[in-house]
Amino acid sequence: MNAVTVHNLVKTYSSKKEKVTAMQDVSFTVKQGELFGLIGPDGAGKTSLFRILTTLLLADSGTASVDGFDVVKQYQDIRNRVGYMPGKFSLYQDMTVEENLEFFASIFNTSIEANYDLVKDIYVQIAPFKNRRAGKLSGGMKQKLALCCALIHKPSVLFLDEPTTGVDAVSRKEFWEMLKGLKQQGITILVSTPYMDEAAMCDRVALMQLGKIMSIDTPPNIISRFGEKLWAVRSANMYRLLTDLKKYSNTESCNSFGEYHHLVLKNDDTDAVLRYLGEQNHTAVELKPAQPNIEDCFMQLMNNN
Repeated sequence: MNAVTVHNLVKTYSSKKEKVTAMQDVSFTVKQGELFGLIGPDGAGKTSLFRILTTLLLADSGTASVDGFDVVKQYQDIRNRVGYMPGKFSLYQDMTVEENLEFFASIFNTSIEANYDLVKDIYVQIAPFKNRRAGKLSGGMKQKLALCCALIHKPSVLFLDEPTTGVDAVSRKEFWEMLKGLKQQGITILVSTPYMDEAAMCDRVALMQLGKIMSIDTPPNIISRFGEKLWAVRSANMYRLLTDLKKYSNTESCNSFGEYHHLVLKNDDTDAVLRYLGEQNHTAVELKPAQPNIEDCFMQLMNNN
């Protein structure tokens, strides 16, 4: 049995001015014990999907089940079995760390002690601040507290909506290490993120854009299907370089990636590229082969749809 099954989900939001489609015919499955990532920018439909799967929102059409229970007909069973960490910190900010944990444990008729083994590796990091009000915690500590509260009743499926947004790089790395530990305990984890580099941490990922799933597979398999030669290029003026390469007649695509731009050519005449950049008065030009990553694949899929 799959931990999560989604079939043809559609969700729209309407206002006086416009109608927005948040999800368009979304379908996928998540295996039990899998760490599954939903990767996409703001507006891709990730939060709407999570709210439907955690029974906080109704879809317009389609079906979905979590742990074998229908999200509409058996919503109470699902609420007793899942943990949900929303993107915005939603714990009680005027309550202490310990008070928040005790409160969420009491909702599910359990206690911190009963499931301490599940959260101890996370809790020991916030235990020195157990008497501090949640609103006074740092971003990383708020993140750890929210995860503890989502786990305190030992859920079988854990939903994490953009859990690393707004935290520092060290906290992001620590968070993903914690997720690996939770996966080893048999918990199915669905995590959404706008950070493409986090896709590599997942067993499988779904790349989402404008309410559609563009691809679902393991990160290595998605990358293997890129299918085009990729070049990394930079010069002394990176902004003008990007503008000029986008205007170049032999450019298939060009996107900014850190200290380089990633370039795909219609034909691999690199000498012609260098001549063109020289004609545009670019200096300190460097052009070399590059390996594609998930973000390159996402941009390719987005351009092709």
